[in-house]
Amino acid sequence: MLSRRNLLLTAGSLVLAGCATAEPPPAPSAPPPPAPPAPNPAAQLTTELDRLFAEALQESPQLVTSLGLDSGEHAAAKSQLDDPSLAHLEHMRALNADQLKRLQAIDRAQLSGMPAVNYDSVIFGLETTAEADRRFAYGLQGGGAPYVLSQLTGAYQTVPSFLATQHGIETKADADAYLARLEAFATIMDQETERARRDVGLGVIPPDFVIDRALTQMKGLQVAPEASPLVTSLADRAKAKGVAGDYAGPAARIFADKVMPALGRQVALMQELRPKAVHDAGCWRLPDGEAYYALSLKVGVTSQMTPDEVHQIGLEQARELSARADLLLKKVGMSKGTVGERISALFKDKRYWYPNTDAGKEKLIADLNAQVRAMQVRLPQQFATLPKAPVEVKRVPKFIEAGAPGGYYNTPSLDGSRPGIYWINLRDTAEVPRWTLPTLTYHEAIPGHHMQLSLQQEADLPMIRRASFYSAYGEGWALYAEQLAQEMGVYEDDPLGEIGYLQAALFRAARLVVDTGLHAKRWSREKAIATMSAIDGEPGSSTATEIERYAVWPGQACSYMVGKLTWLRLREKTRTALGPKFDIRAFHDAGLLSGAMPLTALETVVDGYVARA
Repeated sequence: MLSRRNLLLTAGSLVLAGCATAEPPPAPSAPPPPAPPAPNPAAQLTTELDRLFAEALQESPQLVTSLGLDSGEHAAAKSQLDDPSLAHLEHMRALNADQLKRLQAIDRAQLSGMPAVNYDSVIFGLETTAEADRRFAYGLQGGGAPYVLSQLTGAYQTVPSFLATQHGIETKADADAYLARLEAFATIMDQETERARRDVGLGVIPPDFVIDRALTQMKGLQVAPEASPLVTSLADRAKAKGVAGDYAGPAARIFADKVMPALGRQVALMQELRPKAVHDAGCWRLPDGEAYYALSLKVGVTSQMTPDEVHQIGLEQARELSARADLLLKKVGMSKGTVGERISALFKDKRYWYPNTDAGKEKLIADLNAQVRAMQVRLPQQFATLPKAPVEVKRVPKFIEAGAPGGYYNTPSLDGSRPGIYWINLRDTAEVPRWTLPTLTYHEAIPGHHMQLSLQQEADLPMIRRASFYSAYGEGWALYAEQLAQEMGVYEDDPLGEIGYLQAALFRAARLVVDTGLHAKRWSREKAIATMSAIDGEPGSSTATEIERYAVWPGQACSYMVGKLTWLRLREKTRTALGPKFDIRAFHDAGLLSGAMPLTALETVVDGYVARA
């Protein structure tokens, strides 16, 4: 419909046209144009968040694939990998600064309800990334990962897993896109090598044990082309889908001519750095390292807690959980030694190991899927809204077992073509005795990560928020979910399973102690290993892997327990405020359907729910 202003202009034009042969009358003075309407902050925010999501898809083709959006207008993304080059890093820093400026231009004081939550949730990440960009030239953007190449960072470690578990192959176009990504893999490894060399010039070299672990993993990829899973995965999957053509040959040539030389250059760099590396594990030794850890901790726990505060919480939680574990261990006849020593004995008890064979591992996977089905029956006790997407338990592909964590989760695709997947690492079944598995499953699947992330994807939220993740919120929820399962009665006839639940909680309490110990109190790797083993009883080899993880991901491991304690505190705050009106299902809906956010924003969400209830 035309506006009133447009109608007036049209009428004036018609009058002027009809009087063209006569002397025109004096023109009346034109009224001033109406003032433009005042900007609507909520509408501005909606537009800006949509723009941020579009920019995220443009900058990360791997995100596009992970969300299941790599078709139609985004089909080109399926042939690309994320760009880690120095030039693109500078581009991303400039983009983040621009995005932050655009969001800050919106009047936050005029926002309320969910728009305010959306604003606070997005701006925290932009602000912390901008803070890191201003202060630290090295590491991955945003803090929390000081080394471009380590046992946990670098395309050599992430891309093979991504291609195996996220890049779907259904058609010839999908298989061709895989070849393009395999070629891009070589390019981005060289870009990372250049970036790592730049960081070396800034005084950033990983610890010696990190280099050793990374070299072991890198060399594990240096195999004959026909033996590389990067080649066989494509060939086998294309054949299984009936895709015509030879894909083994082109993939083998790309692997031999491009991937292997690029990987060799990374190996050479790490070997060159090994004699220069020190054994100190903490990032305190890096340029402005204490500030780097403080920011990394802020990113991890999404609050202003100090390392000393986090360390003390860990010690207090360890004491409380050890007392509860002591009672249960005595109940099953284990009364001698410290709690850590008794749990360590349980890990070594072969009665609780699945056979370390393909048949034993298939049985383990089947048992976990049965646990998921049993939990699904219980969910309505605690949740009003359940995820539509299914979840499956699968074994981590063999060729990435060495560097993969014990368990992790991949979100479903947005289009429903791929379920949520809980991956469990079965490189050695002795690492996952039976009594540990229920809690791991509740953490990774339901009511843990699958519940939270699927509901977030299915919620009525801006796309940028449906695709976001904050560790303190998400990992805090998954750890809270472990306790929730216990409260739902899953261990009533399974005291060893409940010991497993307490051991997992002790493990997360120990993380607070050793992460801050490494990076703020300048502990050695060995002191951190001994301290953690004494608290949670895990075998030394597993604990060493964990400590080495914290050395390269400072602050992230603290997010679990800090997040869980926040969920528990807010639950009790709500229960106290609402009294008989308290409904656990409504509380969970309020927290989960609002999506991932900093813990400070979660407090606001819960306060709003209480005010409305």
